[in-house]
Amino acid sequence: MAKSYRPYFPEQDFLLPPSLREWLAEDHLAYFVSDLIDELDLGAIESHYEREERGYPPYHPRMMTKVLVYGYCVGVFSSRRLEKRLVEDIAFRVLAAGNEPDFRTISEFRRIHLKALEGLFVQVLRLALKLGAMKLGRVAIDGTKIKANASKHKAMSYERMLREEHRLREEVKRLLAEAEQTDKDEDKRYGRNRRGDELPAELGRREERLKRISEARKALEARAEVEQKQKAAKPGKKDPPRHGGRGKGRPAVEPKAESQHNFTDPESRIMKGPDGFVQAYNAQAAVEPALQLIVAQGVTQQSNDKQQLIPMIERVREQAGQKVQQVLADSGYCSEENLLKSAKKKIDLYVATGKQTHNQPAPSSPRGRIPKSATLVDRMKRKLMTKTGHATYARRKTIVEPVFGQIKQALGFRQFLLRGVEKVRSEWALVCATHNVLKIYRACRA
Repeated sequence: MAKSYRPYFPEQDFLLPPSLREWLAEDHLAYFVSDLIDELDLGAIESHYEREERGYPPYHPRMMTKVLVYGYCVGVFSSRRLEKRLVEDIAFRVLAAGNEPDFRTISEFRRIHLKALEGLFVQVLRLALKLGAMKLGRVAIDGTKIKANASKHKAMSYERMLREEHRLREEVKRLLAEAEQTDKDEDKRYGRNRRGDELPAELGRREERLKRISEARKALEARAEVEQKQKAAKPGKKDPPRHGGRGKGRPAVEPKAESQHNFTDPESRIMKGPDGFVQAYNAQAAVEPALQLIVAQGVTQQSNDKQQLIPMIERVREQAGQKVQQVLADSGYCSEENLLKSAKKKIDLYVATGKQTHNQPAPSSPRGRIPKSATLVDRMKRKLMTKTGHATYARRKTIVEPVFGQIKQALGFRQFLLRGVEKVRSEWALVCATHNVLKIYRACRA
């Protein structure tokens, strides 16, 4: 007797019209994203299309937003990969309800509505805090270096720019002299009626490279002047000496010889990350301990975190709509100025005063009163030596560091797709918003 199998007829059509809601489990992430986006205000996106009267009807903005947000939730960031998933992946097909926008349409939608998509972070965050009736008390702040959409090998130092400019100018002079001599020789051979103004390809390439390097040098000099003005504006800082009158062509403030300019993404910077020096941006996040929601986020071009503590505390109030009471941060944020400003804001701050070797036992707190001559850093150091201070600060690692691991390792977001600091800030806000969507989804399932 032959073995019997379950029915299998790949050529058979559906006997009844299928329902998209039956293709996935009721508690699937795609349905959660769909329901969540339906609750958000997309007026800033929809108004763009309401002004258009010509052309073929566009894809529905709410559908496009759902596809984009769900893609970020499952680690699909590229518009080309999103296009492929809309054909092959059931969850994407359910969200798009059979629509199949191509990658150019997806990329253009993200580009046009970047600022509106950035605003989704605040909407999702405040909805989460409202639904969970959460009041922020303690938050942990940290930063992580995320690669820019540019190679560090496409960068050039100020010192090398000066050398290259000089070399290229000499080569251009030589090639022009050769071209002029060639014209004279050809005039003798063919007569003077020939145009003779065609530039050799070699000369064109060098002139174009010289132009780009010259623009990059001027950008570095402008950046150096802005940085010097910012330093001079601080109390107790004297205006730095200017070099404008010392020689013809000298910049007002000369950049450091090692200052870098990247030709692919000029607004990115060389930063030291876990894997060495990379062309990157410094992404910041403030995280609450209950659900590990990102309650404030931002991106800076500065590799050092010291200037980011107070702005991040203020962003919690702006983005989450609540005032924070206690802040935990690592030694990168420690400075006398930050400790003073935090005290004025009545923030209970726990910030490391120096790096601690792994598995090194915590030093015991010294006995007796704190000397009157002790600086704010000295007082913070003693605060962290107490039993309460040590236990409180130890919570930082379990709050904020796993979030960066989830974004970089679990979702695979290790490099920005967009270029320029403003676009990168919007992209980071979208990544943080989708992180919060996943946290809310898992909390609801639990």
